[in-house]
Amino acid sequence: MSIAAWVAGGLTGLALALLVYALMPRRVSLSRRIASFDAGRAPAARATNYPGDGKESALTKQVGTALARFCAEQGWEFGSLRSSLSLVGKSFENYLATKVLLGIFGLIVPPIVVEGASMLGIHISIIFPVWAALVLGVIFFFLPDLELKQQVDARRKDFRHAIGAFLDLVAMNLSGGRGVPEALMAASEIGQGWAFWRIRDALSNARITGQTPWQALGALGEEVQVNELKDLASALSLVAEDGAKVRESLTARAASLRRREIADLEGEAGEKSQSMLVAQMMLVAAFLVFLMYPAAQVLINA
Repeated sequence: MSIAAWVAGGLTGLALALLVYALMPRRVSLSRRIASFDAGRAPAARATNYPGDGKESALTKQVGTALARFCAEQGWEFGSLRSSLSLVGKSFENYLATKVLLGIFGLIVPPIVVEGASMLGIHISIIFPVWAALVLGVIFFFLPDLELKQQVDARRKDFRHAIGAFLDLVAMNLSGGRGVPEALMAASEIGQGWAFWRIRDALSNARITGQTPWQALGALGEEVQVNELKDLASALSLVAEDGAKVRESLTARAASLRRREIADLEGEAGEKSQSMLVAQMMLVAAFLVFLMYPAAQVLINA
């Protein structure tokens, strides 16, 4: 039996199983009904989607919306994942659709390759495409997680760098005689970049909702999982009434952040130096082998 017959039979069986599952009446539990009701109201309560959304295709939108609705009905919130996606400007629906579609792509590639090889006269055992499909499906399914982790780490590093500049700007505004709320808003309006945009957006929303600026900064730090911003909010809530103490605290925190950033940069430079040293040693070893090979051949032939 050819690979095409196996694939066709498997897809037919899967389609029949899904059809039977869809036609079977299911009793929905109360918790799932409540989760489905909350999912309908969720867009107003969830974190805002920031620039970067809206680039997915129609298929991705449909698949992602269906998967997100299914997760909401099950009561799966994925709070940490949503925070990470919000930080890099991606939608939860697009992320789910990308994972599932990549996993399906990894599953169907080996059978297609094996079928193409069989058309060329190369016969491969049925065990190989099955295991290859499973392995590739798992690998492709988790590729978006690795990409997201790299992007989130880079974004949080940029955010910490922006916080240091933000603290200096706030301290300078306090030195000019402004109050703490006015100094925070003025500093956020001076800075450029996505990090300052997020801070400015949080402070503007705080005015509308009646929150204090440090509560808004603390909520933003909780959302983007940046401890430096949460510590700043806690410090401001303690000394918000004394401008001199606030200015001294912010200056000290900015200096501490810069020292930490310099230490991280020095550590990265040291790691790159070690990598270059290993690469140079490998090049020298390869060159020595290249020089010694003709002499070794002569000795062997002699």
